[in-house]
Parts: sequence; structure tokens; C-alpha cells
Amino acid sequence: MSHTIAAVSTGLTVSAIGIIRLTGDDCAAIAGKVFTLNNGSPLSEAPNRKLALGTLQDKDGRIIDQCCAIYSRAPHTYTGEDTVEFHCHGSPAVLAAGLDALYVAGARPAQRGEFTKRAFLNGKLDLTQAEAVIDLIEADSADAAANAAGQVGGVLQKKLAPIYDDLTDLCSHFHAVLDYPDEDIEDFGLDRYEGALKADAAALKALLDTYGQGRILRQGVAAAIVGKPNVGKSSLLNALVGYERVIVTQIAGTTRDTVEETAMVGATRLRLIDTAGIRETKDQIEAMGIERSRQALESADLVIFVCDGSAPLTEDDKAIISLCQNHENAVALINKTDLGQVISPADLPFENVISICAASGDGLKEFSAFVDKLFGSNIPCDGSILTNTRQYDAIRRAYDAMLRALEALAQGLTPDAALADVEDAMFAMGEVTGATVREDITARIFERFCVGK
Repeated sequence: MSHTIAAVSTGLTVSAIGIIRLTGDDCAAIAGKVFTLNNGSPLSEAPNRKLALGTLQDKDGRIIDQCCAIYSRAPHTYTGEDTVEFHCHGSPAVLAAGLDALYVAGARPAQRGEFTKRAFLNGKLDLTQAEAVIDLIEADSADAAANAAGQVGGVLQKKLAPIYDDLTDLCSHFHAVLDYPDEDIEDFGLDRYEGALKADAAALKALLDTYGQGRILRQGVAAAIVGKPNVGKSSLLNALVGYERVIVTQIAGTTRDTVEETAMVGATRLRLIDTAGIRETKDQIEAMGIERSRQALESADLVIFVCDGSAPLTEDDKAIISLCQNHENAVALINKTDLGQVISPADLPFENVISICAASGDGLKEFSAFVDKLFGSNIPCDGSILTNTRQYDAIRRAYDAMLRALEALAQGLTPDAALADVEDAMFAMGEVTGATVREDITARIFERFCVGK
């Protein structure tokens, strides 16, 4: 018997509707102690999955809201258990009082992600779907939401299931022949599975290849804005985010540390990192900021070099340009075009050079188009993009194990040598779906969730 848990599943701020959720074998009995249907019937007899109007009482029996309850019976619920939801007016005080009354009536507070964890443990979701729930909640772009919604719907699980089934068939055939030699079972030959193994390895590789785009989809593009002091780096960040996020003055060296902010640039989410101006300095604090700027440049997905187009290039500019030269994705922005432009694109050794005015916004549309072209993808955001680092690591281990199995097959080793690698691949894939995941990993996964989900 599962203990009934309760939590507010909507935000604890003033809203039109606030929802208190319970799940567990005796949730209807517990909810019935604090909620009275207007028709006089007990809540346990309410129609399945239909709104029923009634009154909600606090722990002292005072009426605190006229609201609706929905009683959904197992197994056709999110958690696979009986579930009750109160749809209240969205007063934080009402929700808190209703929750306290449920605790007194016998429910216990839900832990982070416990509703979804029960759905996983009760077989309503596999682990790819469960993890996608929090990705959907945290999505901050339409593409990220669409991909997470696809994974909640089982797209990733459907890609992995046929591969896992192929490996299961292979291993079960081998062990059946080995364990039951007197039975009329078709002789085992590993070579007959070679084609399937190659196809399955290729399918895993194709999935792994989506992770670069998936990481950007989930985290955004880390974009380091670099340049010498007072060329307009902070003005550029402010223009892209749409408000004065960073203090801008005529004093060189105003930004003394890296400042990070997220902005949608075209259809691409950039994690903009405004760095301290890179130059030689004896100021210890400024030097620390410059060192962080160098580190941000090295780890960025995109380097945005900014120079003052109204003045000739200096040795400091040229030194920073040399730092950008080996970066895979770099763009140069010639800023302050409103003051006159003495630097031309031909003066800068960048494949991509755009003239802008951060103060007026001129040129930023061209910059947005460049970013979308560079980081856009034809991969559909339908759940088929791998965004989760833990899942990527497990699938990579599964792929490596399958390559070892194919190598053993090519070298003519005995079937048991190859099958050890096949079983390693199955175990790693099981970590993705939850078939073989350890309890400590499961606990860590659901710690990401919010209470009430």
C-alpha cells in the first residue's frame, strides 16, 4: 500500500487557479476529510475524472474555499495510483491552509519529483519520459518545449526499444542453445546477427550525433563577447537582452568580471557572456577578470569579437584577434558605426564580419541572421534530439560496447566473447530507459524536479 502524498502542484503566487494534488491508495478518504461535495455524497463516490463542486476546509474546520475536486481512479492516472486534485482559487493562503489540513488528515508532504517518480516506478513512464517532464517544465524556447514534449510522449523510448529488443533476441537465443542442448532449438550462429548489430550500432551513432544540437537546445549557445575595454561589449549585451543589464560608462574597464545573461537572438538562445576588456594591466582585480575572460573565450560555443570601428586597430585589438583565430565559431562586430567607420571588414582576419551600432541597433538583424544560420538545424524538434547528459553518456557506452562486439565478430572470436559486450550494451541502454538503473541514480534524477510534480 502506497502512502498518500500531497503537494501544491502550481506556483505559490497569486493566480486565477491553484491546484493541490494527492496520490496514494487512501487519497480519496483523506481528501474527503477536508472537502465536502455540494450534493452531500462522499468524495469517494464522485464520478471518475469529473469535476465536482464543493467546499474546502482548513484544519480547524473553517470553510476556506468553494472549489472543485477531481477524483481519478487507478490505474488510469498519471502516477498509476488513485489521485485527487483540488482546483482552488489561486490564493497562496488558501493553498497553504488546504495543504496543512491534508497533512493533519493523514497525508504526508510530497518530496521533489515524487509524483513523477511514482509514475516511473508504477510503469506509467519509462525513465526517458520521466526525465523529459522536468525538461518540459524548464524549457525556455518553443523548440526545447517541442522536443521535451516529444520525449514525454515516448519518441526516444521508441527509438531505443527496437535496438534493445534485437540485443535481447540475440542473447536469449545463445543462452537457450547453451542451457538446453537437447531441445529442438535452431543452432546459434553469431554471424546471422551481424547485419542487425551493424544497423543498431548505426542507429545509436545517429542518436549520439544529435547531442551537440541537443545541448544547445537545452542550455543555449555559450557566446563570449570579447574585445579591449570601452569598445561597446556591454552595450551590445544590453541591446541583445533588451534592457540595461550591465553598467555602461565611458570609463575603460568598467566591467571587471564576466557577466552572463540569456537572450533570444533570432530563433537561437544565446547565453551571452560579457567579459572584462582584455588588455595588459597591473590592477590585480582587473587582471583576475581578464583571466576569466580568457577562460570564457576558450570554452565558448561562439566568440564575438567587438572593436571600435571609429578608431584604428590597436595592439590590444590585434592580441585579442590572435586569441580568436583558432576558435571554430567566431564573428567580428565593428561597433560604433554612428561615429564614423575607419575600420573595414577587410582589415579583420575573420570569415564573418558585421558592422553594427549597439546604441541604435543597426546591424543587429544581420547578426541575428548569422547566428541562426550558424546554429540552426534541420533536425526536427520532435523528441528525437538527445539533450540529456546522463542519457548521452549511457548511450555512448552502449555504442562503444556494440563496436567491441562487432570487432570480436570480425576477428572470429567465440560467441561468448562478443556476447559479453552485447550484454554490456544492454545494461547501458537499460540505464537510459530505467530497466537497469540503480536506486541512487534514480534518486539523483528526481532531485531535479520541483515539489508537486
